[in-house]
Amino acid sequence: MGSISIKTDEDIAGMRVAGRLASEVLDFITPYVKAGVSTGELDRLCHEYMVNVQQTIPAPLNYCPPGYTPYPKAICTSVNDVVCHGIPGDKVLKNGDVINIDITVIKAGYHGDTSRMFYVGQPSILARRLTDITYECMWLGISKIRAGAYLGDIGHVIQQHAEKAGFSIVREFCGHGIGKIFHEEPQVLHYGRPGTLDQLQAGMIFTVEPMVNAGKREIREMGDGWTIKTRDRSLSAQWEHTVLVTETGYEVLTVSAASPAPPALIEESHAGKPAAVA
Repeated sequence: MGSISIKTDEDIAGMRVAGRLASEVLDFITPYVKAGVSTGELDRLCHEYMVNVQQTIPAPLNYCPPGYTPYPKAICTSVNDVVCHGIPGDKVLKNGDVINIDITVIKAGYHGDTSRMFYVGQPSILARRLTDITYECMWLGISKIRAGAYLGDIGHVIQQHAEKAGFSIVREFCGHGIGKIFHEEPQVLHYGRPGTLDQLQAGMIFTVEPMVNAGKREIREMGDGWTIKTRDRSLSAQWEHTVLVTETGYEVLTVSAASPAPPALIEESHAGKPAAVA
């Protein structure tokens, strides 16, 4: 484990802006997510909005970690059994589909990273339950964040909630530190044991982004080198926020006017506590 950067006040201010802008791309694209639209069209609309309206840079476009080919699009669109990194293209959304749209923008050198699930028309009961449980998993993980807590606390509560519902946690992908660099330390596992791994300090910023499968946790990589699917072709869901560790709790940085509210179980557990959702 390399060193985890502690962000300055200037960094935090920049990350607040980038986080809000990333979330606003999801607000913008929401009305376009419906049956008959292609994932490529969603990408085109988001790309134009980022570049022309926000003057942000889409971080995924041409992103090329070691061992990968450059990612060819501005957003990730992961439909149904796609776990993550689905490449937008000719796929046309149909009634009953569920899709994760993952946005990362760069503004003034800072990265804002967030994703949401969307229903196309009427989802199945399973798709709705999986999506809801995954959303609760993300927020339960976030609720454990404060200076002095441990990364293992986050992973543990996420894993417990998903598995209690009969679902499974993808283990090959995790949350990550973020700032002027897209992916940095720490790795934020979505499974684990309380009181283990790195201790959190105020000023750390990282993503919490559980990927939860309706079936087994095993995955497979498609021939494009990016798209990851469930091996058993079961549905998968993911939500993502970028979060700042504070002395008393956390601040979610990827919020905007139309962000979904935290689930009731979080608001209840945080009643009267000083942790901010700003």
